[in-house]
Amino acid sequence: MKLYLLAGEPSGDKLGGALLTALKTLHPEIDVKGVAGPEMQAAGMDSLFPMDDLSVMGLTEVLPKYPELKRRLNEATADCIAWQPDALITIDVPDFSLRLAKVVREKNPGIKTIHYVAPSVWAWRAGRAEKMARYIDHVLALLPFEPPFMQRAGMTCDFTGHPVVAAPRASDADAQAFRHAEGLQDAPIILVLPGSRRNEVARLAPIFGEAMRATSAQHPIAKIVVPASAPVASAVLEATASWPGHVLVLDPRDDPNAEARKRAAFQAADVALAASGTVSLELAANATPMVIAYDMSWLSWQIVSRMVKLDTVTLVNLITETKTIPEFLGPACKPEAIARALNDLLSNPSAQAAQKEAMIDAMRALGEGGERPGLRAARSVLKALSSQ
Repeated sequence: MKLYLLAGEPSGDKLGGALLTALKTLHPEIDVKGVAGPEMQAAGMDSLFPMDDLSVMGLTEVLPKYPELKRRLNEATADCIAWQPDALITIDVPDFSLRLAKVVREKNPGIKTIHYVAPSVWAWRAGRAEKMARYIDHVLALLPFEPPFMQRAGMTCDFTGHPVVAAPRASDADAQAFRHAEGLQDAPIILVLPGSRRNEVARLAPIFGEAMRATSAQHPIAKIVVPASAPVASAVLEATASWPGHVLVLDPRDDPNAEARKRAAFQAADVALAASGTVSLELAANATPMVIAYDMSWLSWQIVSRMVKLDTVTLVNLITETKTIPEFLGPACKPEAIARALNDLLSNPSAQAAQKEAMIDAMRALGEGGERPGLRAARSVLKALSSQ
């Protein structure tokens, strides 16, 4: 069996790594090729070009990189068609992935097309499902309410569980050891996560820094911890240099214990301020109360805000049909408002308890306690291929 896989950002690479590991367990003779990050490479796959070349987010942010993205699309298409795999599996980054699937389908209709991570058609651009169905055969969904949207459009789809439920977590002992090692002792910890992309850090770090200044004035003994992803670690260090007090940046570069330290920080934190995205589920898995904030360029916000059909974007809120997690998006992403929400959360045990209850419900709905998502996804892929 030959499979061509493509991921375009760290979250997709983690999905691909777990999927590949499970596929090789269930079908040892599998041969893989495509575009991969470190997780997929660790599972035995080489990459046609650096996965980071595809990590661009925001409607206006993509435009300057369009020529490079177009070149990479042509490279991936030619490589896939020449190899003639049994299936093309694209993982997230839909703007790039689905273009690749469309061109591959046009050039070789015999290649099965599978997309991992159903696009959020329940939130905006509902017509994407029908367009996808013209060149996507099967979808692997991370959220339990997504399969009907894909199936109505004419694709097969399985809910395979969200990877957050299988991700390793730190213990209370690990959290205490982290506090001691970093000199944090019993001080309240505010975890700050300004994003994993350069444009996110550039836009959000100044806003988050001002919010921390106001929060620190109300909670002077609180400690700020900022886990940084490797591609933006330098930007995070530079951006946080002017933040109040001593800011502990967890720089994963050249740190063999980076992941363990990050997990311990998530478990040790009292509250968190995070960019909107899947990190909210990582926080929920650790029962860390949070405030979510996100901003983008004016033009991107004008376009997106007119298309989104929901009044909340945080997955815990969506899954539990509540609004326990405060959000500050677009024009509402202001330091003063964010700081007020953080101060309220730090001082309000009942608000923290309400968030933690919603988080437990969300994790259960996402597959916690069941078979690992990577294995469920691998079974779904093999089932889809056996039915062609």
